[in-house]
Amino acid sequence: MSETSTPTTWLTQEAHDRLQAELAHLTGPGRQEITQRIDAARQEGDLKENGGYHAAKDEQGKQEARIRQLEHLLRTAQVGSAPASDVVAPGTVVSATVNGSMKMRFLVGSREAAGTTDIDVYSERSPIGAALLGKKKGDSASYTAPSGKELSVVVDAVEAYAG
Repeated sequence: MSETSTPTTWLTQEAHDRLQAELAHLTGPGRQEITQRIDAARQEGDLKENGGYHAAKDEQGKQEARIRQLEHLLRTAQVGSAPASDVVAPGTVVSATVNGSMKMRFLVGSREAAGTTDIDVYSERSPIGAALLGKKKGDSASYTAPSGKELSVVVDAVEAYAG
């Protein structure tokens, strides 16, 4: 995979539907609500000292950024289950042992795919995600944690994320 290519994000049908509904709300009623708040704040007068107006404009910017993020994600995501594989890749759940004692279980991929489940999620570009991509059960790797500490990890199991 080249540095400029976008990794595949696997979404369950439930996650896709949830994100599609969020996008529909943000581009419909959400935009109308923020426009009304901006208009109401504008009616209050001097915009330089109008905290409500500036707060609404900031919220509008964040909302538009989220809309762009959702549009990109939904346009590029693969819907369904990640292919069954014993190789660590986006859309797989990894069970691993760090430094010989700490057990971890996490999804390699996007927080969006995990939704409201309590599974930990690490991007494939995170230090641990990047170190484990392409590894199989029994393989080991090392990576530098954000704290600067060098950690070793052994893959105990790999399974497709079922959501």
